Amino acid sequence: MNPIQHVIESTTVGQAVSHETLTIFPLLANEAFAKDYLTLDEALAAGTATITEVSESGSVPELLFRNKGDKAVFLLDGEELVGAKQNRILNITILAPAMKDTVIPVSCVEAGRWSHSRPDFQSASRVQFSESRARRSAHVSDDIMMCRERRSDQGEVWRDIDQKLHAMRSDSPTRAVESAFVDHETRIAEYVKKLGQVDLQRGAVFAINGRIAGMELFDSEQTCGALLPKVIRSYALDAIDPRIAGEPRSDQQPVEAFLERVIRAKCHEDHAIGEGVDLRFQGDPGLAGGALFARDRVVHLVAFALRQHTMRSSDRVYRRRAFRS
Repeated sequence: MNPIQHVIESTTVGQAVSHETLTIFPLLANEAFAKDYLTLDEALAAGTATITEVSESGSVPELLFRNKGDKAVFLLDGEELVGAKQNRILNITILAPAMKDTVIPVSCVEAGRWSHSRPDFQSASRVQFSESRARRSAHVSDDIMMCRERRSDQGEVWRDIDQKLHAMRSDSPTRAVESAFVDHETRIAEYVKKLGQVDLQRGAVFAINGRIAGMELFDSEQTCGALLPKVIRSYALDAIDPRIAGEPRSDQQPVEAFLERVIRAKCHEDHAIGEGVDLRFQGDPGLAGGALFARDRVVHLVAFALRQHTMRSSDRVYRRRAFRS
């Protein structure tokens, strides 16, 4: 049995809960793991970790994560980092080793700034909005398979943000996606409040207007409790987007069918940045994401049902030209 099949079959789908157009199907644990690492927020609060530019001049697609503590630190795919020369998001989930510096792959989510707002980064209360996160995930998977790197199509990320800001009527002088979240914080906070964690919950499948959009699954209830609000904010921003909220309600296949699709997907394996192995979905053009397997378990699994097929891998090599260094 492959690790992704094992972790999904070790969960139960709980009672669905909805707020407006967003529905969450809780994934409940049938086996428990101890949380033997810190989340990014915990490490930053404890002062045992810092995130900075890799140098004084900086490099858009990478940052320096310094772990000075005696525990590994869990960095979530799509988690937003605010500060330094421009805001970024993590391209992939990483378990950053204890007492070690790690160069981490990121994407810019603030195209109009390249100057220090502060010397380091703080962690934001959100991850990249889900529709853009899904497309970026597909590109990162291709980059792993083609080049053994973990870069996004930065131009596409910026286009997604520009379109989101326009749709949400949010103005940002630096083209920062942060503005859309801040402008609609009151409404988004209601989603977080109404769709909170239930007992034994380790993750969730998310549907907008009845269409399954994706899933998130963690190895422990504690990690889920700490990071689920950030993930809910990601889906909530899409759920209130007039372009998506106004679409006809879908009669999509059941949650169990989506989970079975994830189980059946072929995976490409590569050494992870930090601890473990990266497992990335391949061969299914409508599915993006993957898992981090470390410490004899799936530490994190993320999967997205793509709204439309992404371009072929062979067409993506141009993306490196979008980076400054």
